[in-house]
Amino acid sequence: MARKKKEHEAPYANLFQYWIGKLWMKMMGWEVRGEVPKTGGKFVLVAAPHTSNWDFPHTLAAAYIFRLNIKWIGKHTLFKAPFGAMMRGLGGIPVNRKSSKGFVDQIVQKFNDTEHLVITISPSGTRDTVDYWKSGFYWIAYQSQVPFLLGYLDYANKIACLGLSFLPSGDISKDMDRIREFYQGIEGKHPQAAAQIRLREENLADL
Repeated sequence: MARKKKEHEAPYANLFQYWIGKLWMKMMGWEVRGEVPKTGGKFVLVAAPHTSNWDFPHTLAAAYIFRLNIKWIGKHTLFKAPFGAMMRGLGGIPVNRKSSKGFVDQIVQKFNDTEHLVITISPSGTRDTVDYWKSGFYWIAYQSQVPFLLGYLDYANKIACLGLSFLPSGDISKDMDRIREFYQGIEGKHPQAAAQIRLREENLADL
């Protein structure tokens, strides 16, 4: 059965998207668990680990099953013709990283300008192995005063899940400890490529 229309206050995916998501995950043999918090219409959806191009369609399908209309961030050059309209239709938000207004400020402004918005960010920023997560997701949530919503794709068990949600406190190490605990034991499609769940700012906080 389709999820009820008033399950949460975040932007809603339509029934066509819901059934597309159900069909995709069924064909792929995936299970979807968890729920969108019922209160609050704004979240930074943290998607980790990110190790494969398959993460995008699985994440989109899982979001549709949650009746969640997510947005994601891409370089502004991805949104040029002939594929720009399709990218926007799939939830893409173009961001010009060369703009005089910083990346974080651009997304914070989008949160400030709307009542209902869920932006998905993969903090590793790449499918290649890196030593740190990029901290933009943290400062976007902190400066916008919107909660994190942590989600994962566990390829070992074929489970897509939405779980922990909390408002960033400004204590980076404490908040990252909660995030690390949530993702413990979760495997991406290529576990060896998973980024270490740590921000460079934590090193400064430990000094």
